[in-house]
Amino acid sequence: MGATSAITASGLTKSFGPLAVLRSVDLDVPAGTVFALLGPNGAGKTTIVRILTALSRPDAGTASVAGFDISSQRHDLRRAISLTGQSVAIDELQTGQETLYMMGRLWGLSRKRARRRADQLLERFGIADAANRRVGTYSGGMRRRLDLAASLVAEPAVIFLDEPTTGLDLPSRQTMWAIIENQARRGTTVFLTTQYLEEADSLADRVAVLHQGTVVAQGTPDELKARVGTERLRVTFADPADCDESLRLLQAQHPIVDAAHRSIEVDTDGTAAGARALLDTIDPDRHKVVRFELRRPTLDDVFLSYTGNGPGPGCP
Repeated sequence: MGATSAITASGLTKSFGPLAVLRSVDLDVPAGTVFALLGPNGAGKTTIVRILTALSRPDAGTASVAGFDISSQRHDLRRAISLTGQSVAIDELQTGQETLYMMGRLWGLSRKRARRRADQLLERFGIADAANRRVGTYSGGMRRRLDLAASLVAEPAVIFLDEPTTGLDLPSRQTMWAIIENQARRGTTVFLTTQYLEEADSLADRVAVLHQGTVVAQGTPDELKARVGTERLRVTFADPADCDESLRLLQAQHPIVDAAHRSIEVDTDGTAAGARALLDTIDPDRHKVVRFELRRPTLDDVFLSYTGNGPGPGCP
């Protein structure tokens, strides 16, 4: 574990009755970076967040956050971090300004400093014009921004964002992305869980993939994408029988099938000659393939590769 790590975890294990949710999870999150934890529903992402924020105790393993042990220094840890959960947790009867002022006072700021801090955050998060409106009149995106602003009143060293953009439209999500990037540039370490793979690709310095309670891959987005191939050839067929036959011919290359579109994808070596050779293998007479394209791997490919949550085994 690095000396400049904001979060370290070793062997984190957690079960609920007979259900093993985490199985010896190791993590290392450098300070001042955005770290994204990906995984299917039920993989254990929220359980990890609860353990690292001292809301739950592991059955085994150790971890530290912002330099504090999650078991023996829980009080100090909680004062150094902030958590924004999946649900917005703000009072709809208060105004935006009242919400942030109250949070400042709860953190021990003087009245003057709490007002100044509220004004700063309202301006930074683009909701100053609505500062004196009740939160109940805010849009979903504005409420989410205010919720995040409230978690930053005390300027935490580490902030945990548990699926912060779920349910937001694309413009609101993009606004949140800009806010998260800006916060990381200010030196805050951001631990992000998300269902949106393009979100992790855009924001994260490092990514970990959690599957069935185990970290199955970890690295930068580019490193993880490189592990699943340099480029992929996507081929679409008019006849499902031709699609199935191509699957059999390319079985050794572990093709991925998109049954709904009668398409398959297979790794290539990134060269034109390699792509031609694959096309000649599956369509030597050049009448089966109706469309093809070359594309670079995405985090979607990484996710499917490591979690096995891919499309079905055959063409329709």
